[in-house]
This record gives sequence, structure tokens and C-alpha cells, in this order.
Amino acid sequence: MNPRQLSKRLAYLLRHAPHEAGLTLARGGWVPLAPLLAHLRVTRGQVERVVREDEKGRFGLSEGGDKIRATQGHSVPVDLGLEPQVPPATLYHGSHQGARVGITRHGLKAMSRHHVHLSADTDTALKVGLRRGWPLLFAVDAARLHADGFTFYRSENGVWLVDAVPPAYLSELPTPGQSGRR
Repeated sequence: MNPRQLSKRLAYLLRHAPHEAGLTLARGGWVPLAPLLAHLRVTRGQVERVVREDEKGRFGLSEGGDKIRATQGHSVPVDLGLEPQVPPATLYHGSHQGARVGITRHGLKAMSRHHVHLSADTDTALKVGLRRGWPLLFAVDAARLHADGFTFYRSENGVWLVDAVPPAYLSELPTPGQSGRR
């Protein structure tokens, strides 16, 4: 299995379907590495490489290297053990053009995941939006959202998490090369 395939498979199993590998997510989202290696028929070295080289920091290995987890993005019940945090004044969300109407009407919703994912910078948010075509970029008034009682968390890889973002806290920003697009 090449690194890209392994990364996708790890994300799927650790975020959405641990039961398919006979695993149960412990507090923090951790699972023992050995049975996962056996299920995937890969080596510890292959998994360590994927964890180390993943640009998004989606995975983490325990200090002793005997457990692995996805840092966020779960659709299955999991307690990641994250503590509430005070967010920066502004955070960003990248999406795709097809989501504009829903976002402007209903805001950002977690959908099948536990939280809405927000970025601390526009470059990261744009990369997220580019995954599905021409991107949309939104600024989130995180300071006001937090002051109004919304709880924020920050995952191990720096992704900001919140249950939802109502439309009143969003401002669409222009994306590079957007002139005339809508």
C-alpha cells in the first residue's frame, strides 16, 4: 500500500469506522497500533512515515509509539479530551462554491462530524476549499462567537473546532483570482 492509500485508509478507520478493524476508540481517540498494523497488513515504519509526513497533522502516535489516533474529524463518538480554549479574534473556513447558498443561509454546521473545522490562517482555509473545486473563503468572528457562549477547542494539529457557526458571524472574503466569479 503506498503512503497516500495508507493515509486515506488510516483516516477512514480512525475517524469513521474503527469497528471495521475490530478497534474501539479509547479516550483521546487512541487505539492500539499492533492490531491496526495486522488489519492493514503494513509495518510500523510505514505508519510512522505517514504520521510524520502528513502535512495536515491528521494523526498522532503516543509517546511510547504503541497507540495511534486521528487528531480530529471523527464521525463516530469519541472524547478527544480537548479542553475549551479562547480562540483568536478571527478564524477562517474554506469551502466550495456549491456550498455558498447553504452557508450564507444556515451558517457552518458540523454535518456528519463532531465539529466545524476552522483554520487560523487564510492559506490553510483556501487549501481546504480547493479540494472540491473553486474555493470559498469565510472569515469567522470567533471573538464575538466565543463571547456569545460558543465553546472552542483546538486540536493537536492546530485546527480550531466549534459546534456550529451561525451566518451572522460569517463574512465571505474574496479568493485569489476571483474577479468576476460567483
